[in-house]
Amino acid sequence: MTVTVQELLLSRIRDVPDHPKPGVLFKDITPLLADPEAFTALTEALSALCATHGATKVVGLEARGFILAAPVAVRAGLGFVPMRKAGKLPGATLSQAYALEYGTAEIEVHAEDLGADDRVMVIDDVLATGGTAEASLELIRRAGADVAGVAMLMELGFLGGRARLEPVLRGAPLEALITL
Repeated sequence: MTVTVQELLLSRIRDVPDHPKPGVLFKDITPLLADPEAFTALTEALSALCATHGATKVVGLEARGFILAAPVAVRAGLGFVPMRKAGKLPGATLSQAYALEYGTAEIEVHAEDLGADDRVMVIDDVLATGGTAEASLELIRRAGADVAGVAMLMELGFLGGRARLEPVLRGAPLEALITL
């Protein structure tokens, strides 16, 4: 029997009940990262999406997005740009605040890392409510770059992130390798 990439990836994601708080079922990707076959398959699938959508750079969202996006950028022959929590990057940055369930957060990117000639693929591990991804798209556009698309390992469809992102995608694709 042939196993699909999605089946392979899903089989390496561990459910952790009541983490980080009671009632939450956390999707742990560390077993996937520890499995060279699964991690390679994930990297290849995300690299293919970069090629399909004409990306020139890859943005990884802190923190697990870094783990996924950096090897994708290397495999695709593209530059990697980290998008970090506020205060973590030295030098001149652009920042974007966004709302969380309880409070606000802020992400930043180096001002010189993105420009008018860039088509950026945003990569992260999970699309949940969409707040961080939405802020990243706004920040990419404020830096003068175009959005090639958003690619996620998994989408938690019941949290409504896709619906939140639709208006800010402006026609750019949103790809999830696994939808739960």
